[in-house]
Amino acid sequence: MPSSRLNTKRLAKAAFGVSVVIVICLLARNAAEGSTAGPPWYGILPPLLAATLALVTGRLRLCLIAAVLVGGLLSVLEAGYSPVETVTEGLLQAGDFVKDSVWPGADEQGNYDTAHLQILVYVVLIMAMISVVLVAGGLQSVAAWLKRFANSPKSAKLATMAAGLVIFIDDYANTMIVGTTMRPMTDRHRISREKLAFLVDATAAPVAGLAIISTWIGYEVGLLNDTAGDLGIGRDGYSIFFDALGYRFYCMGMIAFVFFSSLLDRDFGPMASAEERARRDGASPKYEGGPDVSKAFSACEPYAEANAHPTVAVVPVVALLTLFIGGLWIDGGGWAKMLVDPTAPLRFSAWREALSQADSILLLACASAFGLAAALLMALAVARIPVSLAARAVLVGGRASLLPVSVLVLAWSLQGSCDKLETGKFLANLLADELSPKIFPALVFLVAGLTAFATGTSWGTMAILIPTATAVAFELDGGAYGAVTIISVAAILDGAIFGDHCSPISDTTIMSSTASGCDHLAHVRTQMPYAISVAALILCVGYLPTAAGMSKWIAIPAVVILPGLLLLGVKKRSSAER
Repeated sequence: MPSSRLNTKRLAKAAFGVSVVIVICLLARNAAEGSTAGPPWYGILPPLLAATLALVTGRLRLCLIAAVLVGGLLSVLEAGYSPVETVTEGLLQAGDFVKDSVWPGADEQGNYDTAHLQILVYVVLIMAMISVVLVAGGLQSVAAWLKRFANSPKSAKLATMAAGLVIFIDDYANTMIVGTTMRPMTDRHRISREKLAFLVDATAAPVAGLAIISTWIGYEVGLLNDTAGDLGIGRDGYSIFFDALGYRFYCMGMIAFVFFSSLLDRDFGPMASAEERARRDGASPKYEGGPDVSKAFSACEPYAEANAHPTVAVVPVVALLTLFIGGLWIDGGGWAKMLVDPTAPLRFSAWREALSQADSILLLACASAFGLAAALLMALAVARIPVSLAARAVLVGGRASLLPVSVLVLAWSLQGSCDKLETGKFLANLLADELSPKIFPALVFLVAGLTAFATGTSWGTMAILIPTATAVAFELDGGAYGAVTIISVAAILDGAIFGDHCSPISDTTIMSSTASGCDHLAHVRTQMPYAISVAALILCVGYLPTAAGMSKWIAIPAVVILPGLLLLGVKKRSSAER
């Protein structure tokens, strides 16, 4: 394309973006002048702008920057500033969103929330670990070893799904470990990076959400405990979680969809196009949207003289998981329990309490440092690569982490603007009207999905909706703990994961595309139709029928089987395409 034509196209996009921002701010300013009490409606605009422009232009980071700036401007509209002061204060506020996303100020007790900083450390260290393992030939050796078990695209996809189900303890660990470990094998079988990212993302959160022992459950049980106490429900949070487990239709349906899609080797929509392209041209395409992680890792070719062995990759991963799980046990008070009762590690209740009290994010960062140290040790002692090459691999991994780190910081900054504008509360207020108990759980699922999509956080969505929507469901049950309350709790937890799967600003979605070496927006475009299809199925055969009185034991088989029937209706690829 001639440079003049390219510049014209860029100028047109820039002009379009500026026009959208100006129109949004003018509309919101007029609305703010006549606004009433309560969260403003325009709080939904920054995440909506980010998602829309990103999907249209393919420039994720630029769109996130624009959305954060708009969020800063909108957050000061009601302060009564002049137009010049509004712009100045809005830009300063946007800068605060970015700063607070990494290092927020101290709370009333003088404590600092460093969770986001710890996640960034985890991403940088694990990317460095992956780079070292690549240079030492570890991942390639694992792929060669797996070749005897996964000797076709179908078995490779099933093996990837199985790996995602096995690492159920944490979704962050799941996405990064499964994506990077299985990528050489799926590349060999010409499975698209988009499909790999989907297999990773679509198993990570659902299996962590369903697992009765995971880093998720402590957070969820804590929210449910508080809500049960406020409403006077005579059950603890863990009991409510178990009551709702049989109604987690989206998690069940998505895992079933992943299984049938892999088993039947059938796809539709953008994913089918990506798979056809991968079969024809190879797994990793070149995107117009700028450099991706796989390009950054292109400098990590295996050292020709390395003594490559699967243990070079397996030992660092096992070391990381061992320290992480062991750390969860010790930090959560498990060691003290074991001193009193040596059989405590064998008790489910002891693990439940430990996981609910441990600092999982900090432990994940520490475990990634341990994994990097183990990778360097194996690379030098077993693969016998030069020290200089190992050091260079660490630097390459750090450079490759800049893309996901920058996107994560911008996504968290956008979440900060959503918090300031009370976007989640505005969406939650949609549930405030009197509603029929028969449609309330389905509506809760949709609102949870929209909230998670807009804010990019499933945990934040749970924090907003569990207290509010559960209280409404409790009243619809006649002030008692009944079926509507139980199903609505499940709908909140599931809807949060559904919206997270569709959101381009979700941290787990970003990590899934990063680990898989897939262009992030390509991952979102190909996964979204699948998530929406599963959501539509489970609404029709899950939440609506069970809220109307149908037994969950009828709904569960339908939720699990219908994704397979849907995919059976998709045209199977010819042998030439496979």
